[in-house]
Amino acid sequence: MKHIINYIIVNCFIAICILGCGETSPSKSNVLDSAVDKKILWEMGGHLPAQTGMDKNIGTAGLLYGTLDNKYIVVGGGANFPYESVLNGGLKKSYSDIYMLEDKNGSLEVVEHINWENELGYGASVTTKDGIYYLGGSTNPEADDDILFITLKNGKLNVEKIGDLPFTLQNGLAVERNGKLYIAGGAKGNGNSSGLYEYDLTSKEIKELSPIPAEAVRMQMVGQILNDNIYIFSGVGSIAYTDGYKYDFANDTWTKVSDVILNGEKLTVAGGNSIKLNDKEMLIMGGVNKEIFDDAVAKLGTLQGRELANFRDHYFRMDPYEFKFNSNILIYNADTDSFRSIGESPFDPNAGAALVLLNNKVYSINGEIKAGVRTDKMFVGTIFEK
Repeated sequence: MKHIINYIIVNCFIAICILGCGETSPSKSNVLDSAVDKKILWEMGGHLPAQTGMDKNIGTAGLLYGTLDNKYIVVGGGANFPYESVLNGGLKKSYSDIYMLEDKNGSLEVVEHINWENELGYGASVTTKDGIYYLGGSTNPEADDDILFITLKNGKLNVEKIGDLPFTLQNGLAVERNGKLYIAGGAKGNGNSSGLYEYDLTSKEIKELSPIPAEAVRMQMVGQILNDNIYIFSGVGSIAYTDGYKYDFANDTWTKVSDVILNGEKLTVAGGNSIKLNDKEMLIMGGVNKEIFDDAVAKLGTLQGRELANFRDHYFRMDPYEFKFNSNILIYNADTDSFRSIGESPFDPNAGAALVLLNNKVYSINGEIKAGVRTDKMFVGTIFEK
């Protein structure tokens, strides 16, 4: 942990030197362009405060997230194990808390903290110019198909239910295009995990489109709209996937694209998150390690008695670094259909974190750093031209 802190301090010093030595900080309009070779300088942005009724926030995964008014970062909900560890049979708890944060010189400060009427976690978040949509993702079965819309009203957070999905939704992906939401993958109440659906925000009508190829179950994938196609990568079922596909809106068809490959090696980014940098590129952070994940799922599902107890004791006592979550900060380019790394995360790589882009800054908030353990930390990364 000491070397991570030192790394962040050094990066903060570098960032200060760059900004203080007469060099202009790159604006969003150029540094995010696909022609720019990028780097990210990270600093610690603080800790997310305790949820209502809790003494401390130990961090959550599966958060609601987005931005408002090109100024505020919104995160909320999520789940953790606050009372007992997973190894000791601890129960997962979700939260109704929603925080509005503002970046004050690299420190994320709480502007407002409210509570929604239902607990939130593992829904699909979509930021648009009008506000943040949050689909499904509730421990309340009656609210697990809700479509929520989060906006600013008279400078305050405003949350309203604007519709219902015809199925419950957990661990799915959603994007917005031309006033319509596209919902892909996830654990759906209708059993159609690989299904893709189009929800019209004006008419409130929904229709089923062509399903994602290859796997009947696909959850916790990453994806964005690039070059006016939906690109999705990875995800999990009984194993973690490494594949990728793009969806053509005009023809309602899917086409195979590159697997997640870095330096000739296939990776999974299942459980990670992504942000759209420009029309051609998305940035991806986090995700589980395929070998360790696949092995754990198989053994936890098949071992019995003493063998199972021994494996659980070993697995849940492993340190975060032993889980080998993806530490590469990846950029996928749709024009070249390829991945590249722009560096490694200086903090514990995670799964289920909130990942948000605001101007030329990336915010990584909370997330799981090992099975059953979250972090309450928030990190701020400034994108510069390399």
